[in-house]
Amino acid sequence: KQWYQRRVRGKRVIDYAVKIRVRPDQLGVVTDGVKHSMNPFDENAVEEAVRMKQKKIVKEIIVASCGPSQAQETIRTALAMGADRGIHVELAKGEEALQPLAIAKIFAALVEKEKPDLVILGKQAIDDDSNQTTQLLAGLLNWPQGTMASVVEHSEGKLTITREIDGGLEDISVKLPAVISADLRLNEPRYATLPNIMRQRRRRSRR
Repeated sequence: KQWYQRRVRGKRVIDYAVKIRVRPDQLGVVTDGVKHSMNPFDENAVEEAVRMKQKKIVKEIIVASCGPSQAQETIRTALAMGADRGIHVELAKGEEALQPLAIAKIFAALVEKEKPDLVILGKQAIDDDSNQTTQLLAGLLNWPQGTMASVVEHSEGKLTITREIDGGLEDISVKLPAVISADLRLNEPRYATLPNIMRQRRRRSRR
């Protein structure tokens, strides 16, 4: 079997069940004191990585998150799901709303340092719905991309991806290294239990 290192994004967003309130200055939404969690699409990305590791396709799973100090909670959730280690790119207050190109450049620098064979991100974040980071990252790395993946199959150093398009489904094949983005229908993420999350507090994510 071939073994690969896989890097996964885990973005911290306002929890999908929270009722959003607009700030009095109309320049954003209220985030202080509001429950945050991992972006649902990124949960699918982590779950897919863990399943690939269970099949002995992937040797190591690295989860990376850009955000304030609280993003450590998101990384701990990914570790509790089965990721091996985390990287936290800490952003100062006011920098959390970086545009997709800036995030893609940060991830490109991480890829150059960590040398993964596969990068998987959620297809979009539920806070900005940009759906751009995967495509921009693939362009910066000059790697093939498979976006909006609902099925991912591995064989002989390449991935066969079923992706959802307006007209139905499309099957594509990409050689590794590659960047893919996960759709919600890719899998059903496992539940990260509170005891498992608490145990991850002892593990330090690299910054």
